[in-house]
Amino acid sequence: MHSLAGESVVIIGAGVGGLSTACHLADAGADVRVIEKNEQLGGRASRLEAEGFRFDMGPSWYLMPDVFERFFAEFDRTPSDYYELTHLDPHYRLFFTDGDRIDVTPDLERTKAVFESYEAGAGEALERYLEKSRANYEVGMEHFVYEDRTRLREYVDRDVARQARGLSLLGSMQDHVEGYFDHPKLQQVMQYTLVFLGGSPTNTPALYNLMSHVDFNLGVWYPEGGIGGVIDAFVDLGRELGVTYDTDRPATAIKGREGGFLVETRRGPLQSDLVVSNASYPHTEQELLPPERRGYDADYWESRTYAPSAFLLYLGVEGDLPELAHHTLVLPTDWHGHFEQIFDDPQWPDDPAYYLCAPSKTDETVAPDGHSAMFVLVPVAPGLEDTPEIREAYRDTMLEHVAATTGVDVRDRIVFEERFCVEDFADRYNSYEGTALGLAHTLRQTSLFRPPHRAKGVDGLYFVGGDTTPGIGVPMCLISGRLTAEAILEDHAQSHSP
Repeated sequence: MHSLAGESVVIIGAGVGGLSTACHLADAGADVRVIEKNEQLGGRASRLEAEGFRFDMGPSWYLMPDVFERFFAEFDRTPSDYYELTHLDPHYRLFFTDGDRIDVTPDLERTKAVFESYEAGAGEALERYLEKSRANYEVGMEHFVYEDRTRLREYVDRDVARQARGLSLLGSMQDHVEGYFDHPKLQQVMQYTLVFLGGSPTNTPALYNLMSHVDFNLGVWYPEGGIGGVIDAFVDLGRELGVTYDTDRPATAIKGREGGFLVETRRGPLQSDLVVSNASYPHTEQELLPPERRGYDADYWESRTYAPSAFLLYLGVEGDLPELAHHTLVLPTDWHGHFEQIFDDPQWPDDPAYYLCAPSKTDETVAPDGHSAMFVLVPVAPGLEDTPEIREAYRDTMLEHVAATTGVDVRDRIVFEERFCVEDFADRYNSYEGTALGLAHTLRQTSLFRPPHRAKGVDGLYFVGGDTTPGIGVPMCLISGRLTAEAILEDHAQSHSP
């Protein structure tokens, strides 16, 4: 590996991408300092701790364990050096608003039988679908996720074209799934992972059928301490490699200086040779850089399609939650109306698809004795009007909906409650219009069509995180850190070559 010894790097933002980049650059010999706007590290993977309850505020699914294993292996470590994993059974539970309920378990034969009960031949169709998903995953990850192909000519290269042969590159997820299953509920089961990509069945490319391999074959896991425990592991690894962290230190400007950068913060300036921004891409460009150094103008960011925001209720309740699994999804019998109310006609959803997380089903440390921790997450359109009065009314609507659909009525058992919504995402994470995830994975915003890791207008400035490649989600941001570090190492080697 090329050495970055003697180079100083300031990383703005301690999300997963920033923490990953920090580890890679420190391992290459750089002097790395991570500065974070908020009071804790992890970015959107923050934790809420109060009155004996603990919640993962953002990501709560541990998927793609191979990505975490590969990340730690690059530093001669394993995930088990930092945390243990529990394989969830069921992976998740689905309630439909007409009263149907499905458990997706690690037992594929059992799941095939469930599919067969809805549609003759669907069990074998599931097996074929997962074979395709596995192939797409193995080829897509190795040749199109871990490889940062930023130019169109790289996709018409003969070797790349050979690898891509057979991948489901075109068409929508809706079209792809309809080729295997007729029953709308089975289609929904195969498409729920779009929530993690911030898209809808009609605007997400069919390539993302690879997520079903993640779900059904690789499994759904719970890490010791939740996703917050995984963040602790990244931070501890960084410290072992020499990374320094500063919390409560928001960046206010990125300025050039002779031979490097001056990063203005509310606690004074920092000088560095290189800067990596793990802050929101549009925030970095529109708020931290002067107009003449921006790679994209305001019209570009306004024209993008953003992943949903979310209405969140974090609840500490008395007693158990026997009707829920660790992960539970509630789906209307026709969920297209909810996606339309996110992407086409933004409004508060009146028949929502939503997610319930009950980590106390697996981890007794997240709630006091005799109590349970749960949260309710409803995807909503970014930029929605978000007032205390609207939140209060929607809170009541959702708790009534949960009770009617799942049988879990917690309204008279709540001992702790916190709400989080559009305005909070914008304020806490500087996210564009309060999106919870960033740029959605539409066909025009996938792969080389996402903003690049190298800043267009500033040499020595780089980006990492969900707005760039490979995209949204904890595993993708972990890989994004590696890609950003590789770009820095490549540029540094070229600039220091004889």
